[in-house]
Amino acid sequence: MPMTAETVIQANRSPFQPQTLPAVFSLTAGSGSGLRGAGALPEPPSIPENRPNNLELRLPPAIDPGPYEVGIGDVVLLSTPSSGSTVEELSGLLAAQNARQGYTVQDDGSINIPNVGRVRIAGLTIEDAEAELFQRLVENQIDPTFSLEIAEFNSRRVSIGGAVANPTVVPVSLTPLYLEEALAAAGGITVQDQDFASIRLYREGTLYQIPLNQLFSQAGLTRTRLLPGDAVFVDTEFELDRAQDYFQQQILLVETRQRARTTALQELQLEVNLRRADLDEARQNFRDRIDLGADNRDYVYLAGEVGTQSRFALPFESRATLADALFDAGNGIDTATGDVSQIYVLRGSKDPREFGAVTAWHLDGRSAGNFALLPAFELRPDDIIFIAQQPVTRWDRAVSQIVPTLVSVGNQL
Repeated sequence: MPMTAETVIQANRSPFQPQTLPAVFSLTAGSGSGLRGAGALPEPPSIPENRPNNLELRLPPAIDPGPYEVGIGDVVLLSTPSSGSTVEELSGLLAAQNARQGYTVQDDGSINIPNVGRVRIAGLTIEDAEAELFQRLVENQIDPTFSLEIAEFNSRRVSIGGAVANPTVVPVSLTPLYLEEALAAAGGITVQDQDFASIRLYREGTLYQIPLNQLFSQAGLTRTRLLPGDAVFVDTEFELDRAQDYFQQQILLVETRQRARTTALQELQLEVNLRRADLDEARQNFRDRIDLGADNRDYVYLAGEVGTQSRFALPFESRATLADALFDAGNGIDTATGDVSQIYVLRGSKDPREFGAVTAWHLDGRSAGNFALLPAFELRPDDIIFIAQQPVTRWDRAVSQIVPTLVSVGNQL
């Protein structure tokens, strides 16, 4: 009986030997891939390659964004020295170091400081913002001894998502923000298989990629600087579906915030325009009433040797003096004919029982020192300011009236 492979195994087996069977099938030495005694092997099953063996490294360019600029949502502090007169002068306006008060930058880019008003600082560096605040405090006659600090950085942020312990949003402050710091703020990476994991970085329409197995093996990758508006996603798959969904969500979130901010600004601008239109209409109506004489104004009257005999309108809710009336355009004393020693203010009695009673004040303007009394004399409605004529003026006018008559009579003779 011919000896087969099985009989060879049985013949060589010893009762004291282990039961492990040696391999009896081996590839033939010749061409082909058949098995001795078993024929050709079947085709191996088709296993698709869903992920490549290596991920490409695509780093973002190194960009220096420059100094930090104050943005919408930031909270700034104005602190003053804790002792001295400055704190007393700025009481209720700026906070001292032991009780500092923050001001949030509103949607219009300004902060509202009591007794100063709205000051726009968004888009300015800290140095420029301090200069702007300094100028506004000086304009309001306030001692501008202060320092500007940023208490909360809310305007410039970087979002972290994906395979991290705590997806979060990391603010960008005065110091540069690096990738390792952002990942640490998110609780670290929670990836099981690092061979196909990567860190996707979306910045201004461009997608960058750092394979996770190279992140810690190559020096400097963890020090990749992040910029405001960056979106970081720790991905565990080669395909970009999950990362794409995350970036789309971040883009939609930014667009929604921008639309909300734009809507708020539009509403504010509309309210301001309506308020301005109401004020303009009220102002125009007031001017029209003045032009048409429909306003209830009070006047004083100028007579005698003045530039123009007229009436002087007293201001609304304010006082006017004798100096205001005399030195108004065209109302001054006629120096050619007026007697500066005979300046009178006549005021009639308001009591009906004293009808016709007049009180007169006389000012001798020949003494220059008496002119200091003009701004101190307050006028009342219906006062009459009268400037007498010089004696020579009376003679001159009498002659000017007689001479034409004598000439006319001489011509007739």
